[in-house]
Formats: sequence, C-alpha cells, structure tokens
Amino acid sequence: MSQGSPGDWAPLYPTPGPPAPPNPFVHELHLSRLQRVKFCLLGALLAPIRVLLAFIVLFLLWPFAWLQVAGLTEEQLQEPITGWRKTVCHNGVLGLSRLLFFLLGFLRIRVRGQRASRLQAPVLVAAPHSTFFDPIVLLPCDLPKVVSRAENLSVPVIGALLRFNQAILVSRHDPASRRRVVEEVRRRATSGGKWPQVLFFPEGTCSNKKALLKFKPGAFIAGVPVQPVLIRYPNSLDTTSWAWRGPGVLKVLWLTASQPCSIVDVEFLPVYRPSPEESRDPTLYANNVQRVMAQALGIPATECEFVGSLPVIVVGRLKVALEPQLWELGRVLRKAGLSPGCVDTEAEPGRSRMISQEEFARQLQLSDPQMVAGAFSYFQQDARGLVDFRDVALALAALDGGRSLEELTRLAFEKQAEEKEKQAEEKEKQAEGPGRLLYKDGFSTILHLLLGSPHPAARTLHAELCQAGARQGLSLCEFQDFSVHHPLHGKLFGTYLRPSQTPNASSPDSVPALANGAVQAPKQKGD
Repeated sequence: MSQGSPGDWAPLYPTPGPPAPPNPFVHELHLSRLQRVKFCLLGALLAPIRVLLAFIVLFLLWPFAWLQVAGLTEEQLQEPITGWRKTVCHNGVLGLSRLLFFLLGFLRIRVRGQRASRLQAPVLVAAPHSTFFDPIVLLPCDLPKVVSRAENLSVPVIGALLRFNQAILVSRHDPASRRRVVEEVRRRATSGGKWPQVLFFPEGTCSNKKALLKFKPGAFIAGVPVQPVLIRYPNSLDTTSWAWRGPGVLKVLWLTASQPCSIVDVEFLPVYRPSPEESRDPTLYANNVQRVMAQALGIPATECEFVGSLPVIVVGRLKVALEPQLWELGRVLRKAGLSPGCVDTEAEPGRSRMISQEEFARQLQLSDPQMVAGAFSYFQQDARGLVDFRDVALALAALDGGRSLEELTRLAFEKQAEEKEKQAEEKEKQAEGPGRLLYKDGFSTILHLLLGSPHPAARTLHAELCQAGARQGLSLCEFQDFSVHHPLHGKLFGTYLRPSQTPNASSPDSVPALANGAVQAPKQKGD
C-alpha cells in the first residue's frame, strides 16, 4: 500500500459511490534505504544525547513544580495560585519546558493567529491529537490548565507537574468522577477570568492526523466561547504520529529525536461563540466546532472514536470495531487447536441459557485456565458472571465459516429473535405478520458479537430501522435486507465474518485491504 493512502476503506464502498474516509487509527511509516541509513547514523549519535538531556531537564522541572504547591492546603488549591509562587514557578516551568522540547529536536514553534484572552475564550480546544509530543501546544498558550487521568498523579515528575498545573483530574474507575469534572470545568470556565484558560484535546486519544475523531462533549458542557487551536507537524517525514496501530512509544521518540530539526505549527482560529441551541446541547456544539477545525485543516470530520479500548469506525449507518473481538476469539481457538465447527452449539431459539466459565470450558473442550478465562471474557457477563450460550453459539458459527452470509444471518435471527408481545400479535393476527421479531437487545447483541458495534449505537440504529414500520422489532426479511442485501452493509458483514480467510491483499473484499494490513494485537493508547 502506498504511503499516500494508508488505511483507506475503499473496499467497503460500492462503485460508484462516496470516497472512502481515511482510517485515522493506523499510521504507516515508510522509510527508503537512504532514510534508514540516515536514521541509523543519527539514531546512534544524536538521539541518545538528546533523550538523555531531555530527561535531565524533565527532572529539573520537579523542584519548580513542587515549590508552587508546597505547604498549600487542598482548600487553597481550589483557587488559582497567585503571588511570587505564580511568578517564579510559572516562568521556571515554562522556560524549562521549552528547553526540553528544543533538546528533543523541536527547534521551531511557529505560531499563527492570536490567542484570545481568558475572558474572550475560557476554553481552548486543540486538534488533531496525534502524539505524546502534543503538550508542546501548552507553551504558546502560556501553560493553561488541563484535564488528565487521576492515575497520572502517581507517575514520578508527571504527577508533580499536574499538581503544579492545578489540573482537573478524572478517574475512569469512579462513575461520580465525571460529574465532578463537569462541575469543575463549568466553575472555572464561568469564573469571569479568575482562572486561567482550560485546554482540552476533545478527541480524547491519538490519531494519524488524516481525519478528526469525534469530539467528546466535555469541553463544551459549560456552553462558553471556545478558541480552536490547530496543531500541525509540517515535516518531510512524519515521525511523530502515535496511532492505535503503528510505531510504538520508543520508536516514535527515537525517530523524532534522530531528526536534525522538527517543526510544529500552532494556529489560533477565531473564537467560536455558541448559539443558544449549542449552549444547551454540548454534542451539537462539539460537532460544529469539529467541522470548523476540520475545514481549516483540510481533512474530514468523522464519527470515529474509541469505545473502551477499541477503535470504532463508521461505515454507512453502522458503527463497527476496527478489529472485532470475534477475530481475537478465533485466534485463541486456533491456538488451542480447536475447530469451531466441532463444538455442539445447539441452543433453543429465542431462549437464553446462561452458562458458567466451567461449563463454557467443557463445551469448547478447553483445558488451559488462562485460555478459558481469555475466551470467556469476550462475551458479556451478567451480575452472576454467566454468559448467554446463544452468544457463544453465534460466535462459533461465524468463526466456523461453513455457512453463507444468508445462512449465518438467519441463524443469528433465530437465536436472538423473540415472540411478539401479545398486544402486537393480536394487532397483526389478521395481517399474518411474522411470528418472531428481532428487538433492540437481540439486534445490538448480534452487531456487537459479529462487528464489535457498541451497544448504544446499535440500539439507536435499531430504533431508526423500526421507524418505517409500526412494530418495535425487525422481521427476518427486514434484518436480512439490512445486513445482507444492502450494498454497503452486506459487503461489511461479508468481510468481517471471514477473518480466517487470507485472500489476495488486492482483492476488494480482503481483510488486509479492509484493516490496513495483517491483524495485530491492539495497543491501548488513551489520554
């Protein structure tokens, strides 16, 4: 695949049709032989010195960060720090931070536009978020406050810098934490200039700069004006991108430090003032700001996002995982030498049968406890730690590969469809409507198992599909019209449900063409 089109999704689109959106989760770095030689030489001479000096400066930041908050109570830290602490420590951290990035090779930071005051725009939103070097944008923004994971407080030096910054901390393990973060963001954003600006990376994770991920609404909840900030790395070779699949942390750091000079452009766009509708609807506000920034960058604004630890893309009306966990389950079973077709998967249609991990191991003939636990974790468990055997049967049938797409979708319907409610049945008795329907829970289960679709998105899509009819469920014919006969969705189902086949990479239905290369274990990269 050429460097100019990594991760394109052209195989999923019928011809003629809309252009395929770029895959923002994959970064391919192509080096010529001459470039490899250059990086070997500079990597051996320049990179070690730069990285060593940068780490020394990083540790020199700690005393300034510690001094600003030393002796202050938690109550005092609820207000912005002023006085000599602010002057000495702020300027010390700002200067050392610029030196740190200079030592890593970022010799120039080019600034375009004018940063708005805290009264004009209490919130800054920066995109695209493509690398762990992006905090360099804090320097021309005069070190605004940030939002970070609470777990980062325990990281040496980084934790001290977060306390220095009076960062807004969110815990992914505490459901109440998000509510407190929303309240704190609103308090600071509406303080009338008392607090410094708050900077967000609204995408929430890193991409490859080829498209903007869906903006999360956190930066827009306060309903105050925001200033978009664009980040570009206009270098001849993109060594900075740190996407979900691509070069890892050490390789990105080493290659960037091996570059003689790296340049970053920071552009301040005009302040975006929300309309009354946008002030009331953070999601609408976020989507509109995303489109403005995408237009200024000249790249698409997409609905792609991370759900949990997996990237989710949008194809037609579907949200699907870039690599469904079904594929990983297939790899686990193949590693165990088990053929999915040899497992007895008979389950009563429309009836759930909950099984424990021990029964799951017996059904699949697995003996390795670690492998059993890994395979069992792919299925949604109830409060008792049990899984629905219908889900297991459907997954194994899909991995078996012995059924056509129509047969497989019929099987999925039969296992998840339910009898119509009595009231609906009486209304349709004379019309001789279908006896069993696929309701939203069964529909979302099928899409989640086979395509990795998030449950909320699948339920929303089910409601849209049911709007055309008077029923609350889909008949088999309607489900297959959506999943098999639709020109885009049918190709998607067909591609995703044949992950074990290895057709020619140039084939329009090949998994390598779809997933931009061989399937690899996912790397979790969240901010």
